[in-house]
Amino acid sequence: MFRIEITNEQTGLSIDEARLRAAVEAVLTGQGFLRGAVSVAIVDDPAIHVLNARYLQHDYPTDVLSFLLEEGEGFVEGEVIVSAETAAVSASRYGWTPLDELLLYVIHGTLHLTGLDDHEPEDAAEMRRQEARYLAPFGLTAAWQDRAPRLDPHVAANPKPLAKGSAS
Repeated sequence: MFRIEITNEQTGLSIDEARLRAAVEAVLTGQGFLRGAVSVAIVDDPAIHVLNARYLQHDYPTDVLSFLLEEGEGFVEGEVIVSAETAAVSASRYGWTPLDELLLYVIHGTLHLTGLDDHEPEDAAEMRRQEARYLAPFGLTAAWQDRAPRLDPHVAANPKPLAKGSAS
């Protein structure tokens, strides 16, 4: 059983909460988890910039942040924070909609919660394979070869949890 909460803290993009919830559940199930609690916050660039600076000491906005709060056998709890503003700006570069780009961010962040990393080339290749696996049921194929490498690590293990519904 999964508890998946979606909080929309931005106004620039209409969000399909059911689609995002389905993606989180698919990733958790597909990665072998039986139970979990994941909160997904959709924010704008200023909000994610504040969080990126506070928790990872990176003074710029980013696409996605993942915070692993607790894990155990078959269980994971965490937070995924994604920038709708970054998704809107980046989507056209990759030939899909902002909602598709946002879906990728949610999938990527959830994969981090399940233990995947993308800091080393071989780990990044596995992350891309898994992203493709979870995008496929949504009818999406991404042009990975066109994506620039990520410039920042965006995962923090066991940070101080954010207040529910708060993006800053």
